[in-house]
Amino acid sequence: MSFGIPRKIERLVKMTLEGAQAKVIVDGKISAPFVMGKEVRQEDGLSATLFNLTLHKALKNLKQSNMILNRLTQICGYADAILVTARSFPALEALCMEFSREADRVGLILSPDKTKYMRFSASPSRRSVKGATTNGEGVADFIYLGTLISNENSVGREIQRRTLAGNRTYFTDTGLFRNRFLFRATKILLYKTLIRPIVAYGAETWMMKKEE
Repeated sequence: MSFGIPRKIERLVKMTLEGAQAKVIVDGKISAPFVMGKEVRQEDGLSATLFNLTLHKALKNLKQSNMILNRLTQICGYADAILVTARSFPALEALCMEFSREADRVGLILSPDKTKYMRFSASPSRRSVKGATTNGEGVADFIYLGTLISNENSVGREIQRRTLAGNRTYFTDTGLFRNRFLFRATKILLYKTLIRPIVAYGAETWMMKKEE
């Protein structure tokens, strides 16, 4: 599999990993060191890099460079979170099958247990996902990159969810905000650091109605 990485970089990585040893903890006891003959150590920074390179290779072979505005499907990805958008279920199913084949070629497996699909429509009667043959779970909402996405295409529930998360954070740290030994400026800094980012996460993408 060719990624266009210079041979010098490949040799440097190989030199870093050759002879690497690891230990495991079993029942609270550390095992004797053993040589890592294949793959990389668990939680090794290189592991995520190799995975992203492999995933990028599979996605690149799909040739999904244009936007949904001028084609039937589009793929958006951030790290290992892949979002597939399609104008119809047949187009979605065809792209998912193609993606599964390309992933299999590079040694990745598309897990049906972690795959979710949803149908958007202005009409509630057309949001049903019954009859779809796509591997995965049909849902009415799911969390993507920390944001709740629902088939109602409304941010009302996400705003409520963010407000509740902010309230939980406040009551968790209420001892700090009521502490008389902390200056007002310190409490404002705590608010801007601990609470406001949680409440306003993703707010720049919200399309709110007047009542919201």
